[in-house]
Amino acid sequence: MSQENVEIVRAGFEIWNAQDMDAFRDLLHSDVVLRNPEGWPEPGPFVGREAVMDQFEQSRAIWDHDELEPIGEFIEAGGCVVIRDVWHGRGRSPDADMEFTHVFTMRKGLISFVEIYWDHAEALEAVGLRE
Repeated sequence: MSQENVEIVRAGFEIWNAQDMDAFRDLLHSDVVLRNPEGWPEPGPFVGREAVMDQFEQSRAIWDHDELEPIGEFIEAGGCVVIRDVWHGRGRSPDADMEFTHVFTMRKGLISFVEIYWDHAEALEAVGLRE
């Protein structure tokens, strides 16, 4: 199942970048939880597919175009997938390039928890790994 989890998350990045939010919604468990990074204007947690999607769509609305660029490998760790990435935003607001690490907890082939970290080492530690 671990490689399947990685492929689901990898597909999620492709779907996000294609701006297909309906398909992205389909990757989320009905009771998914999102926790944004410390210091984010809306830290959450956001609970449930619609609340999480509302938060993602609100974040995307700041720019005309945004994309997630994975940095390095997708790491599977005990039912979680960890990926360092850069979120590029272009358009209406000032251009932005923000580096995060996402930890996706998987359940039955769907994303059930998304936790976003500024610090990659902290994200790895959260799933029992080290740099």
